[in-house]
Amino acid sequence: MCRYALSGPYKDIYACFICRKSFKQVSRHDLSPEVVAQLEYKCPQCATSMVSMGHDFQAPKQNDTKQWTKIMMLYRHGYTYHNCGCGAGYRPAELRQLSEFLEQQEAGKGSVGERLLQRLTS
Repeated sequence: MCRYALSGPYKDIYACFICRKSFKQVSRHDLSPEVVAQLEYKCPQCATSMVSMGHDFQAPKQNDTKQWTKIMMLYRHGYTYHNCGCGAGYRPAELRQLSEFLEQQEAGKGSVGERLLQRLTS
C-alpha cells in the first residue's frame, strides 16, 4: 500500500552534490501555486540549487565520494527516489555496478511505464 498517500505531509528531500549533503524541505504540494512558481531550494552552505531526490532518498556519508558520484550519475540519467512509498526500485549498491545497470536499463527500451506494462502482460 502507498504509505505517502495515506499519511500526513512528508517533507521532500533535496541534495547538494557540491557539498554532498541532503536537506528536508517543505513539499511543493503543501504550498500555494504562486509560491511554488517562485520557489528554488538552495543549499544553505554553498547557495547552489539543490535537486529533488524523493522521499526515500538516504544520503551517504559526506566523505563517501564514490556513493555520491553514483547518486549524481543516477540523477543525471533520470533515476531518483520518487515513489508512492512502495519502493523506488532497484538501484546499484556500488559505483562499479552503475555502468552495467545503465546498460540494462537502456536495453529495456521504452518508458518506465511501457516496461512495466510489458512485465505485467508477459
